[in-house]
Amino acid sequence: MKAWKQCGAALAISLLLPGSGLAGSSEEAAFAHCIDNLSLRAQSEGISSGVIEASLGQARYQARVIELDRQQPEFTTTFADYLNRRVTEQRVEQGRALLAEHRTLLDRVAREYGVPAQYLVAFWGLETNYGSFFGRMPVISSLATLACDERRSRYFSAELMSALRIIEEGSIDFERMEGSWAGAMGHVQFMPSVFLRYAVDYDRSGRRDLWGSLPDAMASAANFLSQIGWETGWRWGREVRLPEGFDYSLAGRDQRRHLAEWTRMGVMRADGGALGAADIEAALLVPAGHQGPAFLVYDNFDVIMRWNRSEYYAISVGHLADRIAGGAGLHQPPPEDAPRLDRGQVIALQEALAERGFDPGPADGILGPATRQALSRYQQDRNMVPDGFAGRAVLEQLGVE
Repeated sequence: MKAWKQCGAALAISLLLPGSGLAGSSEEAAFAHCIDNLSLRAQSEGISSGVIEASLGQARYQARVIELDRQQPEFTTTFADYLNRRVTEQRVEQGRALLAEHRTLLDRVAREYGVPAQYLVAFWGLETNYGSFFGRMPVISSLATLACDERRSRYFSAELMSALRIIEEGSIDFERMEGSWAGAMGHVQFMPSVFLRYAVDYDRSGRRDLWGSLPDAMASAANFLSQIGWETGWRWGREVRLPEGFDYSLAGRDQRRHLAEWTRMGVMRADGGALGAADIEAALLVPAGHQGPAFLVYDNFDVIMRWNRSEYYAISVGHLADRIAGGAGLHQPPPEDAPRLDRGQVIALQEALAERGFDPGPADGILGPATRQALSRYQQDRNMVPDGFAGRAVLEQLGVE
């Protein structure tokens, strides 16, 4: 394995740079050497020589994969932009139509796994626009390229081994194994390791087919959610209405309280009704600040975030599921004029907070929970609404341009 690790380091220096190709013979030799070492690893893990030769032996370096892996978004995405691009009227209407079309299948899967049908359709819609785009990158070549790059070599090497096992079990041929640039596959975009652990042959065809079998895809998604903790009978969360003068420093996924406590604070459902008396804890999220919508989120929200570690994504899944099930749009839409910050501006914000004694964590240009909490403390100290949101007023006060 030492030679394999050295191969990754060498490639990172000479080969795997954004926009680079395999023009030189030395680079070609480096990639070939890395493939040889990956083949030895596959052999040591019990993968047959026939599969190794027919798939990993045909792997080709993908320069575009490295470009996408290195690519950092120039601007942060606002909540309004993220949500409005994903939960569209067209996607809602198509989701409702597909829910009706596949009602028998989806209801059966829901009964067996405890995950309501509208959530399965919502994941399907967000991941591949209901199966209209799986990705066209050759998975083995993409994973081999990333495995030969030192940045996340260990992770992608393991995913590559999983992908080879999927081929070996006969679920799909090497030529048909296409997906995203990072190796996510099929209707619900499972990574290979997730496929091996959670995919099911629901239609009893003799293979687990997330590309061509909707029953397999929906049941696999439901099995995954069930196995990682989905609580049957509970929703993901809901939009809520906050009272005048509410203390926004209470927002954040790490500040969970029972519904009764939120009720005592004057929190209501978005339509003005009472939250109810269910014995459950919830956290408050205000992804667009105090001028945007507020949400109470429950344990199933955390399960959704194990699928994708983005709060925006998890809210979008939940809201799309509600809409597909017949619910209305948000009572308080997010403001569309929120500032979009580039990475340099976020670093400047983090540095400004740190200089004033409010620790945002590393100045990494990522507007994550630590930065939002530091911003909330700063706002509270300056008698501003402590919503942890980087609005224009607080950016101007901190000198972030």
